[in-house]
Amino acid sequence: MSKVGVNLENSKIREKLGKIKHKIAVLSGKGGVGKSMVSLMLSLALAKEKHRGLVGLLDADITGPSIPKMLNLRGRKPVVSGETIFPIESEQGIKVMSIDFFLRSEETPVIWRGPLKSKAITQFLSQVEWGELDFLIIDLPPGTGDEALTVAQTLQGNIDGAIIVTIPSQVSKFVVKKAISFARELNIPIIGVVENMSGITCPKCGTFIETFPGKAGEEIAEELNINFLGKVPMDPKLSKSLDEGISFLDKDLESSITIKNLFEISAKVEELMNK
Repeated sequence: MSKVGVNLENSKIREKLGKIKHKIAVLSGKGGVGKSMVSLMLSLALAKEKHRGLVGLLDADITGPSIPKMLNLRGRKPVVSGETIFPIESEQGIKVMSIDFFLRSEETPVIWRGPLKSKAITQFLSQVEWGELDFLIIDLPPGTGDEALTVAQTLQGNIDGAIIVTIPSQVSKFVVKKAISFARELNIPIIGVVENMSGITCPKCGTFIETFPGKAGEEIAEELNINFLGKVPMDPKLSKSLDEGISFLDKDLESSITIKNLFEISAKVEELMNK
């Protein structure tokens, strides 16, 4: 693309994102840590508190888009007018965009090389009409490859920060620290670390069981001098609800330590963003 083309693209992106107060990327150094779930639940918690209709969620995980499934939005098609794409609004009041909305069927794979995936993300950033938002949560693919780099470079100087998701294990800690270095090298402020899957409460006896050895989230925060946002225990009810595309936030809200912690994390994020 020529310099004129790049400048025009950047101008479109600034215009589309100009009415969004806070833009937050959620990333991890590896897959399998529940990054998309954290992105979704953070968005749901923010929308439920006082930002209904003012939260956007961009599913930038091009080859593994799972957010439409968890929100029961599969099969929906966005309205497209010229070069403008309008996000789909979930029943919880979140505006959502994902490559999944453009695939022929749920079995259709995205067999694209890096440049095509990066182009798709750039199109989302420059063509989706988000309107006025308090928060745009950007769910990045795992790792520090083309897609994550595209978002980081495209939004450089115009992104408020990154949330890093890990699980308690030392293997995860080793890899996730690379994601933090990635963000810092690109001058993206680190909002904090979320430790996902930090144990499970037995539904029969109430005993808390550690699912992974270690406390990677707290250790990373202490070693790298960043905020520890909180722990998110596993909850079978939450997993079942997300598989079925049902909002867990409307059910058993007070009885779930997982939901309680997620609300506390979202409150910390909002507080840090408004400082």
